[in-house]
Amino acid sequence: MEPHYLYDPVRYVSKGVGKRLRPILVMLVCEKYGADKTDALNAGLAVEMLHNFTLVHDDIMDQDSIRHGQQTVHKHWDESTAILAGDGIYAIAQLLMSRVKSNPLQAVRAFNQATLMVCEGQAYDKEFENDSSVSLDKYIIMIEKKTGWLIGLCAELGGILADLDQGLISCLRSYGLNLGIAFQIQDDILEITSNAKDMGKSLGSDVEAGKQTVLSIMAREKYHQKWDENFEKWSTLDVKKRMFEMKTFIEQNGILSDAQNLAKTYIEKAHQELIKFSPQIDDLHRFSEMVLNRKK
Repeated sequence: MEPHYLYDPVRYVSKGVGKRLRPILVMLVCEKYGADKTDALNAGLAVEMLHNFTLVHDDIMDQDSIRHGQQTVHKHWDESTAILAGDGIYAIAQLLMSRVKSNPLQAVRAFNQATLMVCEGQAYDKEFENDSSVSLDKYIIMIEKKTGWLIGLCAELGGILADLDQGLISCLRSYGLNLGIAFQIQDDILEITSNAKDMGKSLGSDVEAGKQTVLSIMAREKYHQKWDENFEKWSTLDVKKRMFEMKTFIEQNGILSDAQNLAKTYIEKAHQELIKFSPQIDDLHRFSEMVLNRKK
């Protein structure tokens, strides 16, 4: 016998149509360097559960209604159910990590360090809402923690489980951190340029909540007065119209291409870390290019 109040939403989350990029990255590195397959599987499942835990709670905080092509947990049930489900998912992630046999203490320490960094990034994300003084540098710090550290963990775990030396493990973490920054920049771009069906999640909540995104910060820093004047006008519009006006401004004033170039810069930084490996990991090059060119 088990409590349906807990496990029904946990299973519901696991059935969502996500990209599974994080466990794929764990498996890529593990396979390349000969890590134990069972360890790789447990670690890959653990990071996916960790990711899902952060999303369930993030969706409550941002009041999003769609995630991975289905209703968010707090919309399908309620917030109390979602909070408990998130807690349960995180506990399962820890249990999966406890099964790892190769360098277990180092692996669990890295896992928990990354979890704390994600929480710090989420805290910055909330603190920065409606704060027009947030600079691009502060934004990068925020997304490095919120998104970069978890992707960095995925690459790092592969190195830990394969018992690589600490220098190479650090390179893998840096690869993932830079890849994660590029991923979040691309996510900000898609929030404005894509649609809810392709993305599999609700769009517009970032705009409505006054989130600081790469596009809004770049537009504000490049066209301070012009952006502020338009932003004030758009504030009276509904979210869809506001997003349309923002997209038009961003495309017409070169902000979109600036943001895309910034994402490419971080992909290049990620690739620089791979130069230190001999032979280089071609699969990771292809993986990062896929992240850069994704449409959802």
